[in-house]
Amino acid sequence: MDAEKFSEGPCPVARALLRVGDAWSMMILRDAGYGATRFDQFRQSLGIAPNILTRRLAALTEAGLLEKSRYSERPPRDEYVLTPKGRDFLPVLAAIGAWGREHFGEGGTSRFVDAETGAPVEPVVVDRATGRPLGEIRIRLVMPDER
Repeated sequence: MDAEKFSEGPCPVARALLRVGDAWSMMILRDAGYGATRFDQFRQSLGIAPNILTRRLAALTEAGLLEKSRYSERPPRDEYVLTPKGRDFLPVLAAIGAWGREHFGEGGTSRFVDAETGAPVEPVVVDRATGRPLGEIRIRLVMPDER
């Protein structure tokens, strides 16, 4: 994939996937959404190699999805907290999870519930203006220079 071409091109999907399109990055953001902040927490949860985790955390921080802050000087230790941009990605992950549960949920999968009520949460992506599910809307692509 020509990263430079897609990172500055008109397609917002390509731009987004360059920042969060690999499985490790999405799983790190998922865990951050559940409250993980420290390197060891991500590593233990994901079973990810330290060098890969280091690279993904740096990339997510550079993209502005995570913010790195020092919580210990001796030894030096950092934590990674979701930024507003990172929190805005969590509904996208919820939608991906709902799609995965629906189409690849054989044998059982985890599910979302409202932490306060325990009621099941069923994510759906809708058009803000009409409330219609996007899967039911016939859409077309409009380029930046078109009306």
